[in-house]
Amino acid sequence: MWSFIYGFSHRVTGEKDNNCRSGYGPSSGMHALISLSLGISHEIHLLRPRLGSGGHPASNLSCPSWRLAVETNNIINWETVPQACESYVGHYMLGHQYRQDSRVVVYEAIAYAESLKLGGDGKDVWVFDIDETTLSNLPYYAENGFGAEVFNATSFNEWVMKGEAPALPESLKLYNKLVSLGIKVVFLTGKGEDERNVTVANLKKVGYHTWEKLILRKSSDGSTALVYKSNQRKKVEESGYKIVGNMGDQWSDILGTNTGNRTFKLPDPMYYIA
Repeated sequence: MWSFIYGFSHRVTGEKDNNCRSGYGPSSGMHALISLSLGISHEIHLLRPRLGSGGHPASNLSCPSWRLAVETNNIINWETVPQACESYVGHYMLGHQYRQDSRVVVYEAIAYAESLKLGGDGKDVWVFDIDETTLSNLPYYAENGFGAEVFNATSFNEWVMKGEAPALPESLKLYNKLVSLGIKVVFLTGKGEDERNVTVANLKKVGYHTWEKLILRKSSDGSTALVYKSNQRKKVEESGYKIVGNMGDQWSDILGTNTGNRTFKLPDPMYYIA
C-alpha cells in the first residue's frame, strides 16, 4: 500500500523494504513530490510505542515523552535522535500527526495575523525560517534515519543543491494569507550565501513567489544560530521594519533578541540547532 503523506510517496508494509531504512523510508527515487495537497491519504501503520528502531525494545525510554521534552526545549544540545526512537520519529514525521500539529500552529498564526492593525507604511514583516519551516527536507531525512544518524553535511548539501525540497503545506497557507493581508515576508535562514540561487529557485518552484528579504548566512559568520538570527533581526528592525510575527522549527529561530511581536514554533524532532 502506498500513502501520500506530505506529498511524498511512502510505502507502508509490515516488513522491511530492502531499498528502505527500517521499512518506512522511501527508496531511492521514490520521494518525488506527488502533491502539495494532503486531501487524500491512507492511514499509516502506527508503530507500537514500546518498540524502537528495527523492532528492538526501547527499555526505560518513552519516545513520545522524549519528543515532548524536545519540543518544549527541556532537552537541549542533543546531537541525534535516540536509536530506540528512530522508528517512532519516522512514523510521526510521515504520518498524520506531524501535519495536524503543524496545522494547529499555523491556524493560530493566521488568526493572529488577521487580528493585526497594520501600520499602512509597508513596513510590517513576518520572519520565516526555511528548513523544516517553509521548505521540508523530509525526503532527505527519510533516507538518513530521521535524525538518528550523525549529521553528514556533505550528503545534506548535495540534497539541498538539487533544489527539490517541497513546501510544508500549512506554512504555505500562512505565507499566502500574509501576502494577501499586506504583510511582507522576510526569510531568515542558516543556509549559506553560496546556496542563494538554488534556494531562490526552490522557494519559487513550490509556491513562495515573493518576499521582501532573503537573508542567508555569510561564511565568515561563526556565531551560534541564536546569535546570528538575533543580529539579523536587529538589522531588519534598524532598517525601519516592524517584525509582527516570527516562525521557525528551532527554538534558536524564535529566542534571543528582536524576536518580533509574537513567535510560533513548528514541530521538529529530527534535529537540534543551538
